Amino acid sequence: MNQQTTTPVTSKPLWQIYLAILLPMMLTNILQSASGTVDGIFLGQLLGINAIAAVSAFFPVILVLFAIVIGVSSGATVLIGQAWGAGDHSKARAVAVTALAMMIVAGLAVSIGGGLLAPKIVSLLGTPAGVQTEATTYARTLLIGMPFIFILWLATSMSRGVSDAVTPLWALLVATIFSLIFTPALILGWFGLPQLGVASAPVSTIIASIAALLWLSQHWRRKNHPLAPDFRQLLKIRINPIMAKVILRIGVPMAVQILTMAIAEIVLLGLVNQHGAQATAAYGAINQILNWVQFPVMSLGITTSILTSHAIGAERPERINKILRTGLILNIVTTGSFVLLGYAFAKPFIGLFITDRNVVATATHLLHIVLWSLLFVGATSVLTGVMRANGTVFGPTALSILAILAIEIPLAYGLNARLGLPGIWFAYATTFVSILLFQSLFFHFIWHKQQVSRLI
Repeated sequence: MNQQTTTPVTSKPLWQIYLAILLPMMLTNILQSASGTVDGIFLGQLLGINAIAAVSAFFPVILVLFAIVIGVSSGATVLIGQAWGAGDHSKARAVAVTALAMMIVAGLAVSIGGGLLAPKIVSLLGTPAGVQTEATTYARTLLIGMPFIFILWLATSMSRGVSDAVTPLWALLVATIFSLIFTPALILGWFGLPQLGVASAPVSTIIASIAALLWLSQHWRRKNHPLAPDFRQLLKIRINPIMAKVILRIGVPMAVQILTMAIAEIVLLGLVNQHGAQATAAYGAINQILNWVQFPVMSLGITTSILTSHAIGAERPERINKILRTGLILNIVTTGSFVLLGYAFAKPFIGLFITDRNVVATATHLLHIVLWSLLFVGATSVLTGVMRANGTVFGPTALSILAILAIEIPLAYGLNARLGLPGIWFAYATTFVSILLFQSLFFHFIWHKQQVSRLI
């Protein structure tokens, strides 16, 4: 890894520092969502409702897979942020090398195991019989290419840990351009390419990820970026046990929480599937819209964690409460704006994915039920971002899992029995509010009593 001597700037107003990371990250998430959304539009409009249902059926498994990458990336970003805040750039690079080695191992395991087990996974999800073949094709293709997707996610996350949120934006722009070209090309057979049907989207994603990684590595080397790869060192890449332990201390609880969410999604998707393929398609369209609304939520949580990590590394704990307040205010402004847009344009947005008017009406109604509660998800993201920067992950994770197991799943079953399909989305909204309440109590009565100190 190459040297760079700059350190985080803390003399500017906090809101400016926030926005310097937050805005590029939001734009990056827009590109990610745009790529997935356009893929969904291509699949729905060119291949029909079964293609959307096939992709939707695999959505919970995608959550399971990204539990791995999000866990490792979050742990690495916190440690890199603390080292960067302290001006210890060599330690930041050492964390990056260990995280990369861990991600390569995880990606290869998912690629080999998932590729072999794709048919069984699709069957266990209770996927409607009419779309099982297409869902299996989609799943196997995506799983085989996961190492490239994992490494790209990790690289962009670590870049933000050293206050560089612009490079990930350009990398994802490269990926989006490739995806926009190759998805329709592989569906329709442009340029002499084979027509791959529902596999077009994952193949396009893999190609786009490889292209973005190549661009990212070259850009970092040209700019002498602090995380730029030294290919001679990469040949000797290994996992540092001490750093890996700290990364996993943060990452494993987060991964467990995401896995719990994924299991809950599998259970709830089973309820949705009982209402037929149209309900499954509505579920997929709603998730596409919610992904757009949630990107400021994700960005705020990550930005809050990075800035808190920098403050801890620089031994400036007095900034933490200011970081928290600023994050909560920005949540109201940013997430609130996207929620309002979602309510205003729900029907035309959903109509981009689904042509059946009855399904569009159903999906619009379900979206209206849950959309407002994402403001609570955003506030939770800010709170947990602050706590995660100090290595406090187990308690918040346990509370979130408790809400999922004790509130979301039982309530979804009960309301589904009484209200039908809308009851499932009422359960989502209730759970989001409950999680914020639990996390707020933990933050005020437990976290504030803990000592704030560096983890490495």
